[in-house]
Amino acid sequence: MKDWLRGAIEHAGKLDASYADIRLLNMVTENIDVKNGTVEVITSREMMGFGIRVIVNGSWGFASSSLVNEKELRRVAELAVQIAKASATLKTEDVVLADTEIFQDRYETPIKKDPFAIPLKSKIALLLEADKVLRAKKGVKISEAGMKFYRTEKTFISSEGADIDQVIYESGAGITATAIDGDKMQVRSFPNSFRGNYGTAGYEYIENLNLVGQAPRVADEAVALLTAKECPSITTSLIIGGSQLALQVHESCGHPVELDRVFGMEASYAGTSFMTPEKLNKLQYGSKIVNIYADATTPGGLGTFGFDDEGVKAQRTPIIKDGLFVGYLTSRETAIKLGQKSNGAMRGDGWWSIPLIRMVNVNLEPGDWEFDDLVKDTQDGIYVETNKSWSIDDKRLNFHFGCEIGWEIKNGKIGDMVKNPAYTGITPEFWNSCDAICNKNHWVVWGTPNCGKGQPGQTAHVAHGTAPSRFRNVKVGVSK
Repeated sequence: MKDWLRGAIEHAGKLDASYADIRLLNMVTENIDVKNGTVEVITSREMMGFGIRVIVNGSWGFASSSLVNEKELRRVAELAVQIAKASATLKTEDVVLADTEIFQDRYETPIKKDPFAIPLKSKIALLLEADKVLRAKKGVKISEAGMKFYRTEKTFISSEGADIDQVIYESGAGITATAIDGDKMQVRSFPNSFRGNYGTAGYEYIENLNLVGQAPRVADEAVALLTAKECPSITTSLIIGGSQLALQVHESCGHPVELDRVFGMEASYAGTSFMTPEKLNKLQYGSKIVNIYADATTPGGLGTFGFDDEGVKAQRTPIIKDGLFVGYLTSRETAIKLGQKSNGAMRGDGWWSIPLIRMVNVNLEPGDWEFDDLVKDTQDGIYVETNKSWSIDDKRLNFHFGCEIGWEIKNGKIGDMVKNPAYTGITPEFWNSCDAICNKNHWVVWGTPNCGKGQPGQTAHVAHGTAPSRFRNVKVGVSK
């Protein structure tokens, strides 16, 4: 097989490609969903194919196919070259790639239990039990539980000599309780909304979630929200739970530091960014305690791998250091424009997709606070958890987030539950108001398997490590 792949790269070179690479992927997924005591979805899918990128006359060409044989590989290489030559007639500048170290290597996600080797009936039984516990609570009308697994085998070969094999495992699960009383409805999720939490791990990840053990609390909170008072509309101190803060990092830091977005290469679909190059090493993005970094080596993170789809080795890169904006997520093509080397953020969501700059694990470093001490130190405020809705402008400046649940904080103590909590802000003002971050005991990596970008659209698997944090003078509630 590898002889065929190398042959396709060599064939592209004979057709005037100054650079060529190929990705061969074999992707296996399994998805199980149960609802109200019934198994609703069981799907198993396997897809295999390849994509070839070339540079000809200073322009990119890309083509792909699901038919993997020597003849088809050569045909697709020729097609990619033809596309590049056509693109070159409209180019405004030549594509130039930053130098990178060339690897011949192998990487595989460390797992304890192969999720695809666990009997299907065992997985279904676990989900049905959690679903049953949710429905045991009076007032819960809809109970849901689900899990999903991925195994991606990937081979990358380039005309520069790279030869890399990777096997990436991903596992995730979650439960949701929907309580209804007349025209009132409230939802509680665990461990996160939008299908739960995910990581690069085996079935042990599912077992550690303890879905059945968490189900009573989830159901109780869903029902309690029906009669909880509305979140007040005030300007106050806001403590944000880890899972919600992960989305905050994702939307207000992760996306705006994607360098293709900054250069306008993604403007038509995903917007641009306020974090433009003249602000690099000058913009005080957050307070002195805010440190955010991109790290594709974070153990178990959904954005963890050995090498990106340009063969660049996974690494850790500072993005915000002591509140100062210091780095971007880059590719070989974009990094050179800043006089840098790529930090390994190029990934495509399948063999049919050209790689784009995507978030890896974009993490907020933990601080020094215990959560209980943080609450005690807060005289008045609101504590919120778990995202329900989000909105942010196309430059990633102005945002509004809604959460599933909140609690008032009075005199340093957690008080009454509030429903429909929401908050709004402007990104630099918001992060500069951060005055406390909980320590590593409360730090969790939250996986996001549904990050959209690109035209045609691609879905990336990314993650964010966060701990509960406090922000001062935040507008909370719905403005009237």
